[in-house]
Amino acid sequence: MAAALTPSVAVAAAAADMELVVLAAQWDPVKPDTGITPGAGPSVQLVEQALVEEGLLAAQYVDGHFGTVTRTAYGLWQESLGYTGPAANGFPGRASLTALAQGRFTVTRAITPGSRTTFQGYPFTTRTVAMLTEAQRLAQVPLVVEQGSYSPGEDPTSAGTHDGGGAVDLDAEALSTAQRTALLTALRRVGFAAWLRNPSQDDWPWHIHGIAVNDTDLSRPAQKQVGQYYQGRDGLAGNRPDDGPQVTKKTWEQYNRAK
Repeated sequence: MAAALTPSVAVAAAAADMELVVLAAQWDPVKPDTGITPGAGPSVQLVEQALVEEGLLAAQYVDGHFGTVTRTAYGLWQESLGYTGPAANGFPGRASLTALAQGRFTVTRAITPGSRTTFQGYPFTTRTVAMLTEAQRLAQVPLVVEQGSYSPGEDPTSAGTHDGGGAVDLDAEALSTAQRTALLTALRRVGFAAWLRNPSQDDWPWHIHGIAVNDTDLSRPAQKQVGQYYQGRDGLAGNRPDDGPQVTKKTWEQYNRAK
């Protein structure tokens, strides 16, 4: 008979992959059912069990699906740590997840949006700028930023997607069809949920809208768009099928590991 694990060994043996937990937190809430993000189930269950132990989640929801109930419970956990407003929106960040894991499990592949910076005069983080720079290198198309991250209320047509980190709008009016496709493809390859927007959709010019997948500073509307992208939708209110170039969906970290 196998020997029982001591508490310290049990904690060391239980590991939650933060990359997968965060992806599930973006994707699962927009699914029409309780489907589990590929590979994320065991890690999400560790988070859910910890929320049960904190008295914030009913045991019946320990199922590996990071849906709206789990997100609400995680938001309560964030509030218990002193977070308020957008910082307590139920989307796991490195500090809150590490605190929840204490004495329960380890956190692997921890991610961070990086430090605040600017690019072409617009606010971003170092992670987003690195993604944009790599996409430009791949596409060989110049980037012209029209709107950055951390810009609440700047453009009402953005529906709050630029309120947090990881969001960008790029000018596409002067680009040829081939250049638009090349740039959009490159953005998707490096880990953006990205779409070409045109004037027939709303009161805006031709531009490319992108959200950095797994940026832990995303606003709630931006998180939803990532989920819609993984569901094969266009990220707009009409929830139409995605008509952009098809690429293997990856996060920035997955892209770098595959290089």
